[in-house]
Amino acid sequence: MTAAELVVEGVTLAAGARRLVRDVSLTARPGEVIGLVGPNGSGKSSLLRAVYRVLRPEGGSVRVDGTEVRSMPVRRLARTLAAVVQESGADFDLTVRDVVSMGRTPHKRLFDGDTGEDARIVGSALESVDAAELADRSFDRLSGGERQRVLIARALAQQPALLVMDEPTNHLDIRHQLEVLGLVRRLPATVLVALHDLNLAAFYCDRLYVLREGAVTATGTPAEVLTPDLLRRVYGVTAEVTVHPRTGAPQVTFLPGEADLPAPASERR
Repeated sequence: MTAAELVVEGVTLAAGARRLVRDVSLTARPGEVIGLVGPNGSGKSSLLRAVYRVLRPEGGSVRVDGTEVRSMPVRRLARTLAAVVQESGADFDLTVRDVVSMGRTPHKRLFDGDTGEDARIVGSALESVDAAELADRSFDRLSGGERQRVLIARALAQQPALLVMDEPTNHLDIRHQLEVLGLVRRLPATVLVALHDLNLAAFYCDRLYVLREGAVTATGTPAEVLTPDLLRRVYGVTAEVTVHPRTGAPQVTFLPGEADLPAPASERR
């Protein structure tokens, strides 16, 4: 399957009287890695839930290759889109191999067994997240980081055209953070990923959407978006942004001693 195009247009989400997301629009072109960044409570996870159809927008639309996701049959959606969520709530009494094999379900008919090709895809997904040695372990006995890698492998086994990820580096050590995002960067899929680490977002994402209080406050390439002014205005912190001499990506350095300085009046408007 080729990479999909994602178009989010004017999406608004509410929980009772509280607006979680306000009139958000974004586009992910086929093959792009698009990052969602912003402080806690800015609406990143809520927006992702609308994309993978857990939350129903109060207004607006979410389309994949021109089709509204809420009108897509469940099986077709599962063949097209895979999600790695921040808190899966999963406590499977299954082996790791069985959990990853769940990613093959959308590609089978009812009662179909696993084929040699399924086994190859599952094995490759485990290898890609450095979890092949976990295959026969019980999922519910894994550490948080190990579980995260297995759930990413399950999403990869789906072979999606669109991969949605909510803090996929959560619980991972630095090496596995870099390996997972490097893998995501190489996938033949479109990726929408929420990240807290701005330096990882700067290096691995093609474009960023910055959310604040449920609305998009800036969008563009990492170099266009990650500026000291924006970081002060959105995050309330003081930072320097330079170009890394080896990677060429923006490098954010926070200045904790200056974090309590108030923003200029022009930036608080």
